[in-house]
Order: sequence, then structure tokens, then C-alpha cells
Amino acid sequence: MSNIDKELQENIPYISCIKHGVNEYVGIIINQDHAVTSIYDIAICRTDDEKRKLLECADIWWWESNRKIPINIFMKMEMSQFRHLIKSFTTKDVDVLFGPVVRLNDIAQKRVKRKSIQLVRKLK
Repeated sequence: MSNIDKELQENIPYISCIKHGVNEYVGIIINQDHAVTSIYDIAICRTDDEKRKLLECADIWWWESNRKIPINIFMKMEMSQFRHLIKSFTTKDVDVLFGPVVRLNDIAQKRVKRKSIQLVRKLK
């Protein structure tokens, strides 16, 4: 891992880098499941102001959520303006080089275990 990658992970922990074929994409992973990996690609931001707004939203998501909920669900209204930045790839063709990966499948479902107690009277 290069020094730039390490610096990114320390200063902007929600940034990920994926490799698809010969291309690398830097951004915020929306969700990865067995079939599709989706990412907000920072490189195609139209302006520096748009990039700054995306990073501000990501910062809020990172520090105020449990990080298991995808950013586009946690901040639905705010993230709608960044739809044009979404790129989706077949998961089997993607390598995550660094950064966090969000998977909706990882959200733990609380299961209640019920115990059955049977009272038996002893006969003398």
C-alpha cells in the first residue's frame, strides 16, 4: 500500500478504492453483495464544491451512523444529488484495494430464542 493510500485511510476513513479490470475507482462504497458492487466515484464530480459536499455528507454518515447502513439510505435526501456519481460493477470482477465495504447483508438481525419450560408434578 502506498503512502497516499495510508494517508487517505487515516484522514478520510470512509474512502475506498476498488479495481475493476485495469481501472481503479476511488470513492465511497454504497453496497456490495454477491452480485453487484456500487460506489460513488469521486473522480467524476463536476466541481470541487460538489466533491466537498459529497465528502461532508460522507463525514456525517461515518461519524453519526453505525456504518452498516449504506450512506444512500442513511442520508437519502442529501445523497440524491449525487446519483450521477454512482458506478456499479459485477462483484466477481471487483477487487477492494483499501477502505471500508458496506454490506446490507451484514446487518445483524436480532433473533429471540424462546425457551420452553415444562412443569411436571411429582406423584408420591
